[in-house]
Amino acid sequence: MKKRRHAKILELINSKEIETQEELQTYLLKCGFEVTQATISRDIKELRLVKELSEKGRYIYSSGKKNSTDAFKRSGGIFSDSIVSVEHALNTVCIKCFPGMAMAVCTAIESMDWTGVVGAISGDDTIFVLCKTEDFAKIFTMNMEKVLNAKNNRY
Repeated sequence: MKKRRHAKILELINSKEIETQEELQTYLLKCGFEVTQATISRDIKELRLVKELSEKGRYIYSSGKKNSTDAFKRSGGIFSDSIVSVEHALNTVCIKCFPGMAMAVCTAIESMDWTGVVGAISGDDTIFVLCKTEDFAKIFTMNMEKVLNAKNNRY
């Protein structure tokens, strides 16, 4: 029952802008889940839900995982202003950045929900991104190159 309820909560917060536990409780009741506020509070903690500012200026529950396309657009500035080059070898991508910028770019990459990315590690001016397969590394590299090309076309 708990797993089904958790799945329903995630479905609800992804499809509706829910601001309060009471609102969430109302939606769950409509879906046949009779829960107390205390249970909802525990579920929120277990699911690690956060509140994020919506486009309408309201704080709503979220899983914290941003849509990678939206996050990519928001982080495009840090990428285009910091990345010098991107290359992949097998399932690893090497990103060269201006000195001191790799950690910021790595943090932006890690905050996104990239399909096929296992993790990333940075130094001062270099980032290694580990992908699940070579194909994921190629896709990731192409996306980064698009950002760099967009920067070059701006000027």
